[in-house]
Amino acid sequence: MNRAELLHASTTDQILKTFYHVYNTLGSGFLEKVHENALFKALNKQGLLVERQKSIAVYSEGDLVG
Repeated sequence: MNRAELLHASTTDQILKTFYHVYNTLGSGFLEKVHENALFKALNKQGLLVERQKSIAVYSEGDLVG
């Protein structure tokens, strides 16, 4: 599939660019929660509606695994 054909390509690009900006700004060494908080705030500042730790059903070979 061509990147231009993706349904949410521009939103995905915005999220990835924001992720890398947050990671490059903070660097490594912080707990995952710190990065999560920073990414949440950065995405909200860009006007994206973001939910934290959203529960989803995950299936493997037809079985619910998470």
